[in-house]
Amino acid sequence: MDLALFDLDKTLICEDSTGLWLRWLVSQGFAPAALIEQERALMVQYHQGSLSIEEYMNMTLSPIAGMGTLTVSGWVRRFIQRDVMPRVYPCARKRMNWHLERGDRVMVVSATGEHLVTPIAQQLGAHGALAIDVEIVDDRYSGQTYGTMTHPHGKVRQLKEWLLLQESAGFAQTWAYSDSMNDLPLLEHADHAWVINPAEPLHQLAQQRGWEVCQWLK
Repeated sequence: MDLALFDLDKTLICEDSTGLWLRWLVSQGFAPAALIEQERALMVQYHQGSLSIEEYMNMTLSPIAGMGTLTVSGWVRRFIQRDVMPRVYPCARKRMNWHLERGDRVMVVSATGEHLVTPIAQQLGAHGALAIDVEIVDDRYSGQTYGTMTHPHGKVRQLKEWLLLQESAGFAQTWAYSDSMNDLPLLEHADHAWVINPAEPLHQLAQQRGWEVCQWLK
C-alpha cells in the first residue's frame, strides 16, 4: 500500500478554499465584506513567500471565534456543497480514484484550517486530512490555532508526526501532488512528485528533477 498526499487549493480544486469560504460567509451575512479584501492582501504575501501563517489564520478564523462547533459544521456542509464540490478538477477526482482502487491511503494535506479541510477530504472520499489544527474550547471555536502549522515545511513535520501514529501501516512509497512552490519540501519528500498547473519557477524545477507535470482543467 502506498500513501498519496494531495494539496487542496489549486490542486484538487480550481480556487482557494479559504477565499471561497470567506466569500460564502459574507454572502450569508456571517462576516463583514472588508474581510475579503484583507484576505486578498494576505494572499499577495503568500505568493511572494512572505506570509505570516499565524496572521492569516487569526484573520480567517475571526468570523467563527466564539461560535459553536455544530453551527459551524452546518455552515461548512452547505459551503462545501455549493462552492467546493463544483470546483473539483475532474482529473483530480480521477487520480484520487486511481489511488483508492489500488488500495492506497489517500490524504489531503493543506495549509488551511482543519474545520474546512477535514470535511472537504471526507466529501472527496479521502481517508483523512492533515491541516492546521483549530482550537475548540467548550464546543466553541476560540479563533486560535495550535500544534504544527502545515506551511510549508510544517506539512512534512506534521506528516512525520502522523506517520509515527500509523504503526500498522507500512507504506511502500509516497506520492505527492501540488501546484505550489511552497510545497517543495513535500514534493521533495515523496517518491513520486506530481506538479499540477505550476507557475513557471516550479515548472522549470519539476522538469529539472524529472517530476511529472500535469495540466488539470476545470
